[in-house]
Amino acid sequence: MLVDTEGFLLAAHVSPANATERSAAVAMLGGSLGSFPTIEVVWADEGYEGEAMEGWLEESWGVTLGIVKRSEESEGFEVLPRRWVVERTFAWLVRNRRLRSDYELLPESSEAFMYMAMSRLMLKRLARSAKKEKTAA
Repeated sequence: MLVDTEGFLLAAHVSPANATERSAAVAMLGGSLGSFPTIEVVWADEGYEGEAMEGWLEESWGVTLGIVKRSEESEGFEVLPRRWVVERTFAWLVRNRRLRSDYELLPESSEAFMYMAMSRLMLKRLARSAKKEKTAA
């Protein structure tokens, strides 16, 4: 998933189980970053670290790859900066019954349900905001 700094879904890519995280990231980012020319930094976890990925992002898109790492001395659960934004997005998405389990036969169906779930969340927030503005006026 590619999310903005607030955790709202920008792009999603569902890949087969035998695809590596890096290959799925390249497929998703390659098809998405052109639609978001203002993105300057992509934050990712340590699974995406490496010169090949950093070089590809920089050369192809002019985007810097920021890696979020766990501290060496930490034990157990630790809230990681930037990483919690994506985790919150996953939590928002699984509140929708269709996304709790793997019901879909096609990856495109799973992606579509992710977009629908996020659209629903954003519409609810916009409606709540509009209602507050209307009552305040």
